[in-house]
Amino acid sequence: MESVNIKKLAKILNISISTVSKALRDSHDISKETKEKVIALANELNYQPNPHASSLRKAKSKTIAVIIPEIANNYFSLAINGIESIAQEKGYHVLIYLTHESYAKEVALMRLLHSGRVDGILISLSSTTTEYSHIEAVQGKGLPLVFFDRVSEQYDTVSITTDDYESAFNATKHLIDQGCKKIAHLMISKHLSIGEKRLKGYLKALEDHHLPVDESLIVNCTNDDEADLQLIKNLLCDKKPDGIFAAVERYAIIAYQLCKQLNISIPKDVKIISFSNLQTASLLNPSLTTITQPAFEIGKQAATILFRALEEKRYQLKNEQIVFKSNLIQRDSTAR
Repeated sequence: MESVNIKKLAKILNISISTVSKALRDSHDISKETKEKVIALANELNYQPNPHASSLRKAKSKTIAVIIPEIANNYFSLAINGIESIAQEKGYHVLIYLTHESYAKEVALMRLLHSGRVDGILISLSSTTTEYSHIEAVQGKGLPLVFFDRVSEQYDTVSITTDDYESAFNATKHLIDQGCKKIAHLMISKHLSIGEKRLKGYLKALEDHHLPVDESLIVNCTNDDEADLQLIKNLLCDKKPDGIFAAVERYAIIAYQLCKQLNISIPKDVKIISFSNLQTASLLNPSLTTITQPAFEIGKQAATILFRALEEKRYQLKNEQIVFKSNLIQRDSTAR
């Protein structure tokens, strides 16, 4: 059977090859009617694109990179699904790189991607990143870059986040409403925007409800599970908080494990709430009250904006923050 290519589609439809190519890529330059005709014929003749040939013609890799700190966090798994949903529509491959919360690894990966290996980058920063010249170098190369979740507000590009400050305020207020008066915060790095905003939301809720701020109840967690276990164990044994607000789900799970070991009852002795997209949160014993982020939608939006920058010459990534609302889902871990 004779193979079907763009040239043949163009000949049958009596339009230019470039018009067919743009229509298949859903370019804004092509009318809806023309796109529908091209796609209908392509489906009828079982046209299969050749990504390699296409990328050679355009000097593009047809690949984007997603740089994330970890994969165990359910948030990032869902965000990647959202990114993939858009990339597949566009005929792009997605390369996923893990920094394992290492600034040095993040810098090395960004240098690797300078070479033209990818057409654009979506990145969520590591918790140890405190200097951003590697980001500036990528932008200087003209490589489109979009932040999501863990962002830097120093650069002229788009950032997709959730309402960290408001959600942290609401989480702390929820514990107060449930009767807690001695609330600890298990915080992620102060160097990250999410760490700073979640801490500020926690502090503001205490202030508004006339509760004193005890610095010893603010635990600056690390990237080491063993170290975090000891920090949280010291908190539970020495400070005996009646409420815990965890900035990320990993800290909440460690707190659960320790409460079981130390015979501390949740929620009788201590109530726990956490930022988490853990699908099994409702199955924990007791079920975990969560601030659940729209991770899939955040990933999808980040990819949509990146592809707009790749496809529309007039579209420029500029300093813009797009904020999605998170939901507080009350379960048994904060019951009165």
